[in-house]
Amino acid sequence: MAALPPLGPGLALDPGLESVLREALAALGRAGDGLVVSLGAVRAALAAAGGPATLGERERALFGAFLRRLVWAPGAARPEGLWQRCFLEAPPGLVLCVLLEALGSAGSGLDPREVVGILEQFLQQGRMSALLWEVCQPQAQAGCLELQGALLNKIVCLPEHVSNKLQGKNPPVFFPQNYFPFLGDAVLQVLEKISDSLRGGLDCSISFVSHVLGKVCVHGWQKEILGVLVPRLTDLTKSDCIWQRICWQLVECVPDRWMEAVVLGFVQRAPGADVLSRLLGNLVVKNKKAQFVVTQKMLLLQYGHTTAVLQNLLGYLALDSSRRPLLLRVLQDLLETWSSSSAVKHSPAEQQLYISKAILICLSNLKEPEIASCRQELLTSMMEGVKCHLESSLPQLRCLGMVVAESISSSINTEGPVLKFEYEEDAEIRELKSLLVQTPSFCVVPSLPDDDRGEKAGAAMPLVPESNEKSCTAAPVIADEESDAELDSDDDLIPYDMSEDKELKIKAPMYIRDCIEVLTGSRSEDVDKWEATVKALESLVRRNPAATREVSMELAKILLHLEEKTCIEGFVELRQRAQVAVLTTDPIPVAKYLTSQFYSLNYSLRQRMDILDVLVLAAQELSCPKFHGKTKHSGVQKPCIQLLPGNDSSKGWRRIVDERIKSKTRRFDTGQSRVELAPCPNKFNSVAGYFFFPLIQHFDRPLTTFDLLGEDHLVLGRLVHTLAVLMYLAVNTVAVTAMGKALLEFVWALRFHTDSYVRQGLLSCISSLLLSVPTERILEDMTEELLETQSWLGGSKQEATLIQLASDPGRLGCSVPFEQKRAAMWC
Repeated sequence: MAALPPLGPGLALDPGLESVLREALAALGRAGDGLVVSLGAVRAALAAAGGPATLGERERALFGAFLRRLVWAPGAARPEGLWQRCFLEAPPGLVLCVLLEALGSAGSGLDPREVVGILEQFLQQGRMSALLWEVCQPQAQAGCLELQGALLNKIVCLPEHVSNKLQGKNPPVFFPQNYFPFLGDAVLQVLEKISDSLRGGLDCSISFVSHVLGKVCVHGWQKEILGVLVPRLTDLTKSDCIWQRICWQLVECVPDRWMEAVVLGFVQRAPGADVLSRLLGNLVVKNKKAQFVVTQKMLLLQYGHTTAVLQNLLGYLALDSSRRPLLLRVLQDLLETWSSSSAVKHSPAEQQLYISKAILICLSNLKEPEIASCRQELLTSMMEGVKCHLESSLPQLRCLGMVVAESISSSINTEGPVLKFEYEEDAEIRELKSLLVQTPSFCVVPSLPDDDRGEKAGAAMPLVPESNEKSCTAAPVIADEESDAELDSDDDLIPYDMSEDKELKIKAPMYIRDCIEVLTGSRSEDVDKWEATVKALESLVRRNPAATREVSMELAKILLHLEEKTCIEGFVELRQRAQVAVLTTDPIPVAKYLTSQFYSLNYSLRQRMDILDVLVLAAQELSCPKFHGKTKHSGVQKPCIQLLPGNDSSKGWRRIVDERIKSKTRRFDTGQSRVELAPCPNKFNSVAGYFFFPLIQHFDRPLTTFDLLGEDHLVLGRLVHTLAVLMYLAVNTVAVTAMGKALLEFVWALRFHTDSYVRQGLLSCISSLLLSVPTERILEDMTEELLETQSWLGGSKQEATLIQLASDPGRLGCSVPFEQKRAAMWC
């Protein structure tokens, strides 16, 4: 046999191993007892050559041919126990490839369960870590990349291969939830060997391990493998810079196509920003893909991450001077999205909350010089963003805009006045505010020189404000002064006994004109009388309808412009009830005045919405029949027994007698109790047009400070819902047909409005029309408009919403129980 060329230093071909392998191949082709001897000789020759790691390229090729021949050999030719040890002692990469080939082929001499059994022993004996370590060697890295890619696929997809062959009846070790934590342990063992090699001055590669990690994560098993890796690496990187370098290299060698899954997994599993900084290093500065994922995708394109993930992510950017410019850029991008009117209108409320949290966390991590460098940009974004949020029809978005604007204002104006809004705090708002005052965590670098260690440790300590220091030093002095004051106090002064004092009650005015004088007065000493007047005005108006009609216009104007002078409880409700009382007492002139003022200049949006609320409440009061307490029983009157009143001792026999009478009495018709409604005219019948038509006339005429079709879409939504309620309350009135026709034209003009609140109001308008207008009038007078509206609603989700509104008129904002005779007419 000709001599073979050398394969490199330390890897010269061993003629003994080659000859043994050839003899074993020949023995596998013939049956006999010599096979046992041949397999034993192969194992001995492999051990004598130094193990699988010392094999050259030709020896590996011969060993692969030997393993394939062993797999395809008949069962009688494979000595039990011996051939399994040959697989477990052979080069692990060859073994995995050969076994998976045998598992996928139909003509193999091995049963699939036998192959899976060998694979299970392969994993349990630590051969997977040996396989990964084998590929990390320099000579293996110089090999064929295609073979490494095939090996990578087989390692990551091993559970799928086994499950496909066994139809799900695979051993527990091949379940993904068990296999990938096991693979994570194997990766840790390889990383420990790499650490030992680096400390010993030997070279090795980590790229294959990075490829395994990336492919596992992109397949969706980040939780399983990183749940093993992250806790262990967190401990190892606390006090060892070599381990930090290994972790940084591990993530930096991940290909870009898998980088997102790896970075996301580390950010979600890291227990804190300092740990994430130790594990990832400056990855976002070195890798453009990782930078895009961290600064763009996870913050602007996704919004399902928890607050802890956001704190990890933004805290990681803030912990190193080379990454802090990215934090500033992230804040600018977030503010640009937050202040965009298009984003506020079309993005869900959950994403707006997510962006608001990110902005507050960024502000908490910025330092004063960094905020000063972008103060003007922050101010501009704050003004634009709070305007967009306050214009939103959703209360949650308006509150978010207020909280973020207050936070930005307090950050850029540390000494001057800041924005302050009035809103009701809930758990969500309290969480947002807590994000602004949090203290960012700092990572401690363990391998600093002795001279710098004290300086860095001092920088990592939390700073105490000067005011706190002053308060701490001044505390003993204040205590001494207080003790001196106690000694000098006048103990002989006896306080007055005020236990029998009574609060002076201010008498409310008795006449309407006196109320007008009090409400229009400006003297400060009349504050108590002003409060009593506001509280008594509604009852006074209802008791004196004739006097109210004489001054109804003046009183309506005063109440519309009335502002709270003192902190009176329920002032808004008291004023609204008084306005409703005036409007129901003198409906026509007051309704004309209020509807004309709705489209006038120099009114705030709050006043315009107050006008709509008063109109709705007054219309509901005018249209509702009044219930009287009479209860009438139909049918035969129940027999009753009049018993004389007696003492308490007679209660027992009375109860017994009542039970006997009840058990022996036959009742053929007990009748049903019902509340008798006293007949009364519908007062809304004659005034419905004064409430409805002026509101619908000028909605498309913009004013200097009021544009319903523009930025004031919140008021437009309230107007649409108000018209729907008025239409619903106008049932059985004379003007209901004309109101319905005008309402359909109004709906048609606004059918493509961009605000969802307005579109919901349009559906309420159609539902109330179907419930209020008689069927024959709809079919005769509104056929064309009805068909156009049907074409708009047809084939969309709005039709289902319409039917739901029609079947539940209480959702229109009104609680009047009218008959729902045309609820499903649209179908």
